Amino acid sequence: MATTSRPHGRFLAGEAGELVGVSGTTIGQWARRGYIRASRSTGDPHVYSLEDVAEAWIVHALLDRGVGHAAVRRAIAALGDFGDWPLLRAPLATTHGNGEVRIVLCDADGASTLSGRGWQRLAVQPALRPLRPPSAMGVLAAADGG
Repeated sequence: MATTSRPHGRFLAGEAGELVGVSGTTIGQWARRGYIRASRSTGDPHVYSLEDVAEAWIVHALLDRGVGHAAVRRAIAALGDFGDWPLLRAPLATTHGNGEVRIVLCDADGASTLSGRGWQRLAVQPALRPLRPPSAMGVLAAADGG
């Protein structure tokens, strides 16, 4: 399931933040916390690829929808099979129930949500809000099989 491809584009944190709708400082914090990575650089200044920016868009959407920081970290860790940009590659959505917003992994067989035992298949398909980056970022995901 994992796919590896070369990163596209070069964006500084402020530019990446502008595309995502957050500050450059927030982009840097997300990179330090492991939500996204700077795949174009290892030192300062961090340089982000279009794929990194698309992942930042998904992180922003998750947090905006009410998913907690710890749940975002757990999901990223559990999506290791999806390659270099797991949030971009995995077919993700969110669902709202019992006052909680949850991340859902979708596939041809249905939907799964993350529990302490990993991804657990949902017996009943809930109403889902897909997570796909807009415009060119979404085109990249579709072209790479995401």
